[in-house]
Amino acid sequence: MSQTPYAFFRSVHDTLEEAGRVIELSSDVAVLLSQPKSEIVVNFPVRMDTGELEMFRGYRTQHNNLLGPYKGGIRYHPDVNTDEIKALASLMTWKCALMDIPFGGAKGAVKCDPTKLSVGERMRITRRFTHQLGTNIGPDHDIPAPDVGTGPAEMAWMMDTYMNTASTAQKNAQRAVVTGKPIACGGSLGRVKATGQGVAYCASEWARENDLKLDGSRAIIQGFGNVGSHAGLLLDSMGVDLVAVGDFGGYLVNAKGIDVRALLAHVKVTGTVAGFGGAERCSREDFFSADAEFLIPAALENQIGEDEARILKARCVVEGANGPVNPDGERALRQRGIDVVPDVLANAGGVTVSYYEWLQNRRSERWTLEEVDSKLEMAVVRAYQRVRDFAQNYGCSKRIAAYGLALKTLSECYGDRGVFP
Repeated sequence: MSQTPYAFFRSVHDTLEEAGRVIELSSDVAVLLSQPKSEIVVNFPVRMDTGELEMFRGYRTQHNNLLGPYKGGIRYHPDVNTDEIKALASLMTWKCALMDIPFGGAKGAVKCDPTKLSVGERMRITRRFTHQLGTNIGPDHDIPAPDVGTGPAEMAWMMDTYMNTASTAQKNAQRAVVTGKPIACGGSLGRVKATGQGVAYCASEWARENDLKLDGSRAIIQGFGNVGSHAGLLLDSMGVDLVAVGDFGGYLVNAKGIDVRALLAHVKVTGTVAGFGGAERCSREDFFSADAEFLIPAALENQIGEDEARILKARCVVEGANGPVNPDGERALRQRGIDVVPDVLANAGGVTVSYYEWLQNRRSERWTLEEVDSKLEMAVVRAYQRVRDFAQNYGCSKRIAAYGLALKTLSECYGDRGVFP
């Protein structure tokens, strides 16, 4: 079962064009959204623990800021490329527009393998990358967040570096330059689990829509990092059994159910699901063909192609990752009647709570976890219902519906504002 070559940005743009035809999007707006506004590439030196200097390459692509400041994560991964970052930046534009969040879309990355870096090396890379970006980011301009390979620690280093380049009088006003920070540094309660929480809410809404009893249903999760683990924990609390799981270390299956908390404890120590004693090792094919109602791909893009779609037994795919289903997989899933809750809806919980964090920073407020959870659930459920209704009214997939709703918002804004000059 091999993965096919994948032009990620082309795939996202093809979906945009299809959704544009559904809502009769003007050609002018289609042109405006067809490419990012800016693509920044920086090369910078970092002193490694060995004492040697090493050059790193960083990216920041700013797709669109019509609705508000650019917003998007920073990933650390050895295989990042400009096509991937362009695609992810554009997905953030649709995500924010769909969720009615006053942000635009951006994405950034550093080409490195964080698993091979010490804490000190990660800190120096992060600080130098932040300094190299300079005024290309800012709390009113472009607001990074965690992504694959990064977390609260990297956001704290980014914030601190940026704040220390500001004037003394403006220093604290710059706290909102990033989101996903540690709580003590101005982060929001509920932010760490927010993306996985949005996935769980979407699965719950899909079950309600399709008269499926959630308690006693089963899920398989690919990727057990921040998104996959929190989605697994929340679904477990709803009565959903995790029967298969996988990550870069391999795949595991247990038809009687995997103890999610025990698995999480194992992953925190080892960094992978491999070696967990509460399930049996299985092949990638056995993972995708496991009996379950839900598949939650929460790893990287291009994980589900035609081969995976043909053997999948799940009734619904809830995209915890960005772009995990490639176009061939999407067609095969549609032919088989397997529903897909698209990434721009399913994993939008992260940027939604990032918006709440940004608001708290700007207002010098601290919201309770109950407030954050309540607002997030309301936002995700409302968006899910809008996507469902659009899909039913236009006879299209939920992915096209989500893009269509986002495009309508952006189109109306361009119509009101016009194009300068």
